[in-house]
Amino acid sequence: MRTEIQNVADVIIEQLRLWGVKRIYGVIGDAIFGFMEGLSRHNDLEWIGVKHESVAAMMASAEAKLTGRIAVCAAQMGPGLTNLMTGLGDAYLDGVPVLAISGQAPTRKIGTAYKQYINQQELVQAITGFSRIVIHPDAVVDTLAQAMFKAVHQATPVHLSIPSDLWSLPCGTKPREPIQIAKPMAGRSQIQQAANMMLTAKRPVILAGNRARLASDAIKKLADRWGCGIVMSYGAKGIIADSHPYLAGGLGEGGNPYASDLCKQSDVVLAIGTSWWPEHHVPGHAQVIHIEERISVIGKVIPSQFGIVGNIAETVGALTACIADYRPDRNWLQVVNHCKQAWNDQNDSERAITSSPLHPAAIVSVIELTTDNDAIIALDEGDVTLWFLRSFKGTAHQLVLSERWRTMGFGLPAAMAAKCSYPNRQVVCVTGDGGLGMVQADLITAARYGLPISVIVFNNGTLQMEQDKMMMKHRRPFETDISNPKFVQIAEASGWAAKRAETNDELRIALDEAKSASKPYLIDVPTAKITHPDFQIQHEGSMNP
Repeated sequence: MRTEIQNVADVIIEQLRLWGVKRIYGVIGDAIFGFMEGLSRHNDLEWIGVKHESVAAMMASAEAKLTGRIAVCAAQMGPGLTNLMTGLGDAYLDGVPVLAISGQAPTRKIGTAYKQYINQQELVQAITGFSRIVIHPDAVVDTLAQAMFKAVHQATPVHLSIPSDLWSLPCGTKPREPIQIAKPMAGRSQIQQAANMMLTAKRPVILAGNRARLASDAIKKLADRWGCGIVMSYGAKGIIADSHPYLAGGLGEGGNPYASDLCKQSDVVLAIGTSWWPEHHVPGHAQVIHIEERISVIGKVIPSQFGIVGNIAETVGALTACIADYRPDRNWLQVVNHCKQAWNDQNDSERAITSSPLHPAAIVSVIELTTDNDAIIALDEGDVTLWFLRSFKGTAHQLVLSERWRTMGFGLPAAMAAKCSYPNRQVVCVTGDGGLGMVQADLITAARYGLPISVIVFNNGTLQMEQDKMMMKHRRPFETDISNPKFVQIAEASGWAAKRAETNDELRIALDEAKSASKPYLIDVPTAKITHPDFQIQHEGSMNP
């Protein structure tokens, strides 16, 4: 650490480095010129300059979801900050640590009619857990440390406004290293109480979410001992391989349509690392045990009777040991097996549909064949997301998506952030034509920074989900058709390799080429306009085992 007096920009950069920050996503503006000058003197932090600030914030949110570390984005005051808000909203609702740094008017102009000046703290208060303006150089370290601590330990986005004249002023305080806090351990009495509830179960179910990813092996051992069905929360593919005998698939939107009946029959549900509790898909009278690592999540969405806060993998392992004498109900295991088999049969039929343009489920099946087992898959929002979640059979894949904010345009930024964070893993973006259209200027960003990601565009010229929902609500679809550019030409002009794939074979060949390409690769796939089954006015049959 340097011993000479440093300016504000240098101190902030040093503190970010001490907290494990690797890169900053953003767009340059005059209110952060001092920050940019500081970054030019440091090799420890990479600046990823994007075309639009919303992409910067979505990249930061995606990085935080994938790594668990605090991620950083930066922007100009005023309109730069307002553009960050889409990505900050995603980080806020999905509960991940993101630090947003924005410039602000010079201190002598704060509160005046200065250009672009607004009260930025009031602006972001609905989508951040902490927002402050720093008005003295010696307050920088305290405020930054407080913001970063809150972001990391309360899993929330935070924000700092730095006046433009503050960056170059000398700072009389030293950067502060992060405080290491041990994760809580659930007490023996808590574990035993939960185990006693589990021992009463005749029809047990595990509901697992994205926060349970590191507890995968422990969950499988518990499921074997408890003889339970496993259903996954929204977007939680790859935590448990689809081949697991007790895995019934996703619950609710984009999931196994038979899993709702299975879940509703359960008498004890163990919810692990999830806030997913979709109305009309969950039991009304089951006892619910909720395991989380943060107490703030317990009781927020899932109506649990018993909550356990602690390391998820260790807690699940302790519960498994406490139910060693449990004897699974064979009849219930038959129900679970029937649910899984019925869905596999139906899903295999969907995936085998041959049509021109290609059926969405068939596209997903080809993507599955050419994707590494540990690939990172970035999903955009829209109809394409539900088809992917419905049809993709995961192994150890890691999905990243806008789980609760549900913003279109998330796929491309998330894929770029994934490749920045994990350069040696395959990264695939699955997006619709509507979602890509919102962020397509940042195709140039992927080429500029040499990020060899694969982007598959489901192109049907329609905002399909909105059309389906309007029809489901007995409304006449209006303005749901969209105009698209020639995506292949746009991608090639942006420095990408690109192809249009109109058949399964053409798609498979293109995906194989993309996998080994040294630069980003876009595949434009003409896609059939198919109403997703979740939005059909009359759902076909349900499982009655």
